[in-house]
This record gives sequence, C-alpha cells and structure tokens, in this order.
Amino acid sequence: MPERADAARNRAKILAAAEELFTARGAAEVTMEDIARAAGVGRGTLYRRYPDRASIAVALLDDHERRLQESLLRGEPPLGPGAPPSARLAAFYEAMVELLERHAPLVLGAEVGHSRFKTGAYGFWRTHVRVLAEAAGAPDPDVLADVLLAPLAPELFLDQTSRGVPAERITAALKQLARLLERGLESG
Repeated sequence: MPERADAARNRAKILAAAEELFTARGAAEVTMEDIARAAGVGRGTLYRRYPDRASIAVALLDDHERRLQESLLRGEPPLGPGAPPSARLAAFYEAMVELLERHAPLVLGAEVGHSRFKTGAYGFWRTHVRVLAEAAGAPDPDVLADVLLAPLAPELFLDQTSRGVPAERITAALKQLARLLERGLESG
C-alpha cells in the first residue's frame, strides 16, 4: 500500500527536524518531544512511525545510504559508472568519509562490531568494491573487498577524528590507497 501524501510529508518533516537537531546537539541530547516540536507534528504522529530516537537515526542513515547507492549505480563518473576502477574507488572513499563525517554516530549505532557485516548497506558497499577490484584485475577480489572496506569502520573514523585527524587527511590517505591498489595490480 503506497504511503499517503500527508504521511509522507510528516515523515519528511520528522527526518529533517531530527537531522538538524542531531547535527546541532548530538543524538543523545535530543528528546522525542524536541523532534516532534521541531517537525511541527504531534507526539502521537511521531511515535506511530518511530518508537524511539534509534529508529529515527536508522531511517536517517538509510536515506543517506540510499542516495549514495543511487549515485554509485547511476551517477556521474567517477563515483558512478564510466571511470576506471581506481578512480571510482577513490570517489567512493571520498563519499563514504563525507557520510561518516556527517553521520558517524548513526553509522556506529547501526553497524557496530560484527553486526556491520550483516547490514544491507555493508553488503551493497562490499559488492560495489568487489566489482571494482575484479574490474581492476585483482587476484582475489572477494577477500580484497573486505580489506578495502576495513578503513571505513565507524569506530576507526571516530577514533581518528577524536585524535584531531581532519576528514580531509583521511580522505587523502584513502585516495592514496586506491592509487596504490591500481599501481600494485599493474606491476603484479
């Protein structure tokens, strides 16, 4: 059954308000009442769709991940099809660091420890990176995909940024990794 127009509007208002509040104050400091008030919806409307802050965080993360997935599938190169594998991997790393920079606490909540490997998003990222590794001629793209995704663990990102490493340096290092992979495959 398709979503009613008013329900879709309320969902969009709730997610926009929650994202703004989470960004400004941190998710732990925001109450469900704060979100309802900022979205201009009643608490009943909010609780019918989202029973708690965690469910809102997951919905926000899902929305951002879906947009990135769409860009990987149909976007402009180098993130989308049409660029060499190493350039696409570098663009993917850049996009993922941007996602982590904006939403690391959400990602950490949804993808902690071993559960990370069970999420649909990780499965999509893994398939994407595996296809890139295979296109680049990697001898074992299945194992390499996980190795190339390991630097994107939210715990690592949060640890690095808490030590003062700016996201730009993390992105630059990951792009270097993408270039090294290409050079290694060409010489191997």
